[in-house]
Amino acid sequence: MRVYVVGAGAVGTYLGELLEASGASVTYAPRALDDVVPTETDLAIVAVKAYDTDGAVGTLQRALGPSSSAVIATPQNGIGNEEKLAAAFGADRVVSCALTIPVDRSRDGRAIVAQDGGIAFAPVGSEPHNWLIAAFQRSGLQVMVTSDYRALKWSKLTLNLIANASCAILNVLPERLVRMESIFALEIRALREARAVMAALGMKPVDLPRYPVRLLQGVVSLPNPVARAVLANRIAGGRGRKPPSLLLDLRAAKGQTEVEVLNGAVAAEGRRLGIKTPVNAVYARVLDDIAHMPQLWAKYRERPDVLEGEVRAEMIRQNAGAPAKAGFLRP
Repeated sequence: MRVYVVGAGAVGTYLGELLEASGASVTYAPRALDDVVPTETDLAIVAVKAYDTDGAVGTLQRALGPSSSAVIATPQNGIGNEEKLAAAFGADRVVSCALTIPVDRSRDGRAIVAQDGGIAFAPVGSEPHNWLIAAFQRSGLQVMVTSDYRALKWSKLTLNLIANASCAILNVLPERLVRMESIFALEIRALREARAVMAALGMKPVDLPRYPVRLLQGVVSLPNPVARAVLANRIAGGRGRKPPSLLLDLRAAKGQTEVEVLNGAVAAEGRRLGIKTPVNAVYARVLDDIAHMPQLWAKYRERPDVLEGEVRAEMIRQNAGAPAKAGFLRP
């Protein structure tokens, strides 16, 4: 099997090395579009951040060419990546993935697997691509398959919401966030908002390898003290001292994050469906503002009261039916 990986970061190199160890021939796409050359491949893996998906489409169009029938798998986080790839290459060639193995990079650039987990697949079109499932099973990775790619990606989004945007805004690690009672109450509310949006979209949560998403969504329906106790123990034990992805992006001063396809996706669908999502709306707006104007971070760093105030104001606006407050950089 010939594999072409777009995105030689932690996830891309981990999956590439995994498949290579099981006999696949793996090639990594160059960073510069001008350096991309046509290639014959059976599987292309898109492992870039969501905000780089458009660039990945350009890379694949040049590398694969118009006559290629290569399958394109996307283990990216967030909502909307599959639709972009399907628009460019056709839905039947795209397979949605959810990777539940935390992967880091060593100093020499190799992938480091932190914990057990696995990968889940769902076809975007009508083709099942069973050979792809078999290839990953041969690699030794725990594999599951489901039929609804939207439910798959929204279920993974549920996991990505926990102790992510709030940690980034406040510049704290998850182990500290779980001790901030009022902020952790907002975390629970953010998850309830996502669950309400999924229900309105007609999607049921899908359990992922190592992560019982259905149980998680059931936990957030419990009274806050009970939900907080259950979630806090799991977060502190699982990734208490590991900076979440959105915090890493802010610290790297990239000028952008994936919040738009995470909390922002919940807020956008909430607006469209008439569902109130004040916590996710504030998290998305504030984090995007900080990413574009880093000096604003000082207003929120280790200031949970300020973030709480923003959410309270947004709740009042949404309950009154007023339009959401524009971000600092938007007219």
